[in-house]
Amino acid sequence: MEDEPGNEGDGDTVIDSPLARWRIEFSKSFQNYLDRSAPHLVRRWLVTLVAAVIYIFRVYYAYGFFVISYGLATYILNLLIGFLSPKVDPELEAVDGASVSRRDSDEFKPFVRRLPEFKFWYAATKAFVVAFVMTFFSFLDVPVFWPILLCYWLFLYFLTMKRQIVHMIKFRYVPFDFRKKRHGGNDKPSTSNSSQGDDKTAQT
Repeated sequence: MEDEPGNEGDGDTVIDSPLARWRIEFSKSFQNYLDRSAPHLVRRWLVTLVAAVIYIFRVYYAYGFFVISYGLATYILNLLIGFLSPKVDPELEAVDGASVSRRDSDEFKPFVRRLPEFKFWYAATKAFVVAFVMTFFSFLDVPVFWPILLCYWLFLYFLTMKRQIVHMIKFRYVPFDFRKKRHGGNDKPSTSNSSQGDDKTAQT
């Protein structure tokens, strides 16, 4: 019986410690800020653009940290591919025996991304901030001939984007919503017009 209050006291000291409370309050306030910034797409990406420009100027004036820049660019490319890819691969659906003749059905289905836009923005912004902080550690400035890294990344970029575009053309999907919204906005008028046409044909 005497040990229980001591255990509860130890637990209370861990939970009520100033560091733990500060971490909880900071995580709540940060999550609240992220939730409020979700609808502001343009402003969020402007912040990311500013972070990217600051990082580029930092690397330019330091004339180093090219390995970090290569890793950052490769990570952003990986995020971009996830943003452009569907959540469920159509090729896997075809292998599983799904219906291949879905030209009309898939046209009206919303495109669900493997990596949502908000997560893409958050991961990209965090990557620029982390890479910027890493440039202040001199031991991470590995000497390397940067044109080789640039050429290799460009080759990787074109090869990856070519494969992604071929995949988009093969399975007929567009990773953007503006075209889908037009179809969605015209669904109701089209159905009403078709119903009116059916009524006229029925009357004749």
